[in-house]
Amino acid sequence: MREASLKVFILEHTPDPESVVAFSARLCYSPVSIDELKGKITEDEKSRLINILIKSGHLSPFEHVSFTFAVEGISRACSHQLVRHRIASYSQQSQRYVSEEKGFDFIIPPIIKENEETRALFLEAMTKTHEYYCKILEALEKRGFKGELARQDARFVLPNAAETKIVITMNARELLHFFRVRCCNRAQWEIRNLATDMLKLVKGISPLLFKNAGPPCLTDRCSEGKFSCGEIDKVRKKFKKL
Repeated sequence: MREASLKVFILEHTPDPESVVAFSARLCYSPVSIDELKGKITEDEKSRLINILIKSGHLSPFEHVSFTFAVEGISRACSHQLVRHRIASYSQQSQRYVSEEKGFDFIIPPIIKENEETRALFLEAMTKTHEYYCKILEALEKRGFKGELARQDARFVLPNAAETKIVITMNARELLHFFRVRCCNRAQWEIRNLATDMLKLVKGISPLLFKNAGPPCLTDRCSEGKFSCGEIDKVRKKFKKL
């Protein structure tokens, strides 16, 4: 058993996503054939079309582009928040089929880790939880419940801190919404870190589609009202460097 760390990878994405979005936008307003249209969109036209879509908020062409991520080193607490974003596909490591008998990795919240007393209590809780998980498994197996039949119920004792792995696919429009909500300082720290790492990866692939991606305060006033973090300049500086 050990503390896990966040890792995010791009597995696959739509090839040349900016061309797909620009082509989809142009198709809506062009009378020419698809073959003719494909040859007419220059790099300058591509940039112009995408900027118009972003400025106007007409983002349906962004839905034709998708990105698939592989993520490890997040807690079950984080994955519970993640799957609330319903316009997406998820494949998550199963605690029913994957045994934790040899120990489970876990995520320690920063404010717990930074203090010696709370960190010691947390680690003790993880150790005790694993002990009880194993004892419950053993007791169920003695009663004739083997394999997944035992694991599917023994897992009920496992904590929100337990590390999980997940594959995520989102289209570009949903990613923009995800970044808007989860990159904000008001978001919970763990999913904010995940969203920020995902944003950094997609920006490297498609800087034009995601040039303004992030919390609302990057391009407008804070949408949190009296709950604002009060650090707009700091936030803007952070995301400008991504």
